[in-house]
Amino acid sequence: MSKAYDIARERYAKFGIDTESVIGQMNDFHLSMHCWQADDVSGFESAGDLTGGIQATGNYPGKARNVDELRSDILMAKSLIPGTHRLNLHEIYGEFGGQKVDRNEVGVEHFRGWIEWGRENNTKLDFNSTSFSHPKSGNLSLANPDKAIRDFWIEHTRRCRDIADAIGQAQEDPCIMNVWVHDGCKDMSVNHYLYRYLLKDSLDKIFIEHKSNMKDCIEGKVFGIGLESFTVGSHDFYTAYAAANGKIPTIDTGHYHPTESPADKVSALLNFVPEIMLHVSRPVRWDSDHVTLKDDPTQDLFFEIVRAGALDRVHYGLDYFDGAINRVGAYVIGSRAAQKCMICALLEPVELIRQYELEGETYKVLTLLEEFKAMPWGDVYDEFCERAGVPRGTAYMAEIDRYTKEVVSKRC
Repeated sequence: MSKAYDIARERYAKFGIDTESVIGQMNDFHLSMHCWQADDVSGFESAGDLTGGIQATGNYPGKARNVDELRSDILMAKSLIPGTHRLNLHEIYGEFGGQKVDRNEVGVEHFRGWIEWGRENNTKLDFNSTSFSHPKSGNLSLANPDKAIRDFWIEHTRRCRDIADAIGQAQEDPCIMNVWVHDGCKDMSVNHYLYRYLLKDSLDKIFIEHKSNMKDCIEGKVFGIGLESFTVGSHDFYTAYAAANGKIPTIDTGHYHPTESPADKVSALLNFVPEIMLHVSRPVRWDSDHVTLKDDPTQDLFFEIVRAGALDRVHYGLDYFDGAINRVGAYVIGSRAAQKCMICALLEPVELIRQYELEGETYKVLTLLEEFKAMPWGDVYDEFCERAGVPRGTAYMAEIDRYTKEVVSKRC
């Protein structure tokens, strides 16, 4: 133990906080890292541009071009992030063997390699259906009035649930599968009810079969790029559907109005739904998917989870894809930022603050909330890194620079 950590431990102990216990909790805090940061959401299906309400920006050299390069980058990032973490896959990252496999034809066989890779690298897998960037994407997928197109995407999503269930069975841990569709309208529409009726009907057909080795998540949004006027799968729609059907709502921190607090959704939703899935990003004025930082909105989100006693009811996914900077660096920065937010939340003397609040001692509440901003949480996080055998502080930059020079630069 470092002298700095010893001092930090003593300071927190004065408020009844056991930093050793907190470090133990951090070892049980598993992020679901998103595979699509390594290649700007390109996937292995085609080389086409992103469409369907989604966009990646930047052209930093050396993005992963195939499954081997993607896995290499992910393992490099994981080696610089303390703890044991999951990997979140989109359907377009299957191993298709150079064959044309349409999305309503995808099967478990296209992910056997990922299942084995996860087993070999102590990495549990999560999953997502992929409705964007396809000839049948258009503006509407599961809410499309054209039954043939709607049935195509229903079949795709059913098959994705089969894949997620097989992953969960193989890893003996539920695979968390998220459904997000971009469906919406660029300009004025008078068919809101029709589209939402069709989306609900599609979801009912998708979820009709119970799967015991996976968990279903549904994700809403304010708007999609090119679909600014109306979103079929709004937050109201999915909140109601999740509460009525026992599904898990996904809180994507980039999918709300800029003045709205995703953190405030935690305590509201958990009174009505069994669990919550997070997609942690950093919106800059819109769903821009900048790399997660330890900023106030992200910190508030983790405070709310801990204050609600909901550590075991939340799944922690990341969802940003910044192609403008070193992609491995983006993985490490965002993942460690989420961990820093969690460790700060765990180090808060919430029971003491809660007692002061219930007693009406508001000035004491504000005093502790303010003073704990300056407590030496960074020394506790450094100790967590040290024990995990990963670089502390900025030391990981040298490892990323070495990897970039020896591996990534060869792709250019």
